[in-house]
Amino acid sequence: MASEVRQRAKAQSASALGPLGIEAAMEAKANPSIEIRSKIFDEFALTDRVALVSGGNRGLGLEMAIAMCEAGARAVYCFDLPAEPSEEFVASREYVSKLGNDSRLEYFTADVRDQHLLRSKAEEIGDREQRMDICIAAAGIGASEPDYLECSAEQFREVLDVNTCGVLFTAQAAGRQMARFGRGGSIILIASLLGSVASKVPAVISYNASKAAVLQVARSMACELGVKKIRVNTISPGYIYTKMTAAILDEETQLLEISSMNPLGRIGRSDELRGVATWLASDASSFCTGSDIEVSGGYLSW
Repeated sequence: MASEVRQRAKAQSASALGPLGIEAAMEAKANPSIEIRSKIFDEFALTDRVALVSGGNRGLGLEMAIAMCEAGARAVYCFDLPAEPSEEFVASREYVSKLGNDSRLEYFTADVRDQHLLRSKAEEIGDREQRMDICIAAAGIGASEPDYLECSAEQFREVLDVNTCGVLFTAQAAGRQMARFGRGGSIILIASLLGSVASKVPAVISYNASKAAVLQVARSMACELGVKKIRVNTISPGYIYTKMTAAILDEETQLLEISSMNPLGRIGRSDELRGVATWLASDASSFCTGSDIEVSGGYLSW
C-alpha cells in the first residue's frame, strides 16, 4: 500500500524536467550512459511563459516584472493608472530588450478597480499569446488616517477598493485565462507585514485591514483553484523603501526607526523581492500554494 501511494504521488508530481535530485542520481547509477547535468537553475526558469503584473509602472511591481523577464518569460504585461509609462518603465523595457532572450516588457493603462476591463484585457493577452502562466497583483495605495476613531467611510473604502478588490479582480482576470488554456499557473498576491501585525505609526487601519484581507483571499483562491493546477500564494514585504513609502519614511523619523527594528537592523530594498517572486512563479515552488512568504528582515521573529 505504501509503495502504491509513493508511485501515485510520483506520477502526479512528475517534473517536466525529468528526474531530479536523488531520483536523477539513482537513474544515472543504473544507466551510466546518461548525461549528467545540473537542473536546479532550470527549475527556476520561466522560459516562454506569459505574465500579468499590476502596479507594474514602478516600484515593487516593476522590479518583479524585470525579474520575470530575466528568468526567460516570453512577455510580461504590466499595467497601472498612468496613461503613459514612467521613465523607470521605459528604461526597464529597453533594458529587457537587450537581455538577448527575446523577452518583452509591455505596458497598458488600467484601473484595478475595473473588473470588466481587467477581464477584457487579460482575454486579449490570452488571444495574442495563447497562454497565461503568471500573475503578480502588486498594485496598492497607502493611507494615513488621522485617528482610528476618525477614519472616514470614504477613506476606508478607497483603500480596500484598490488593495483588496483590485487584487482579487487582477487575480480573477489572469486566473480565468490560466483555466482557459489548462496549463495551470502561479498567482502571487502582494500582501504586507501589516496584514499580520498592526503598525504603531502612522495610523493605517484601512491599509492593515486591506492587506489582512489579501492573505485570506489567497488562501481561499488556493483551495478553490488547486484542482486546476493554479497555485496562489502571497508575499508579505516588511518595510521596503520605494517611491510610495519614501514620502512617509522621510517625514516620519519614528517610523524609519521602527522599520529598522528587525534582526537585520535595516529597511528593505525593492529588489529584494525578486528572488522570492521568481521562485513562486516557477516550477521550483510547484508544491507551494496557500502560503504567505514573509520578506521583512525577520521582523516577526522577535
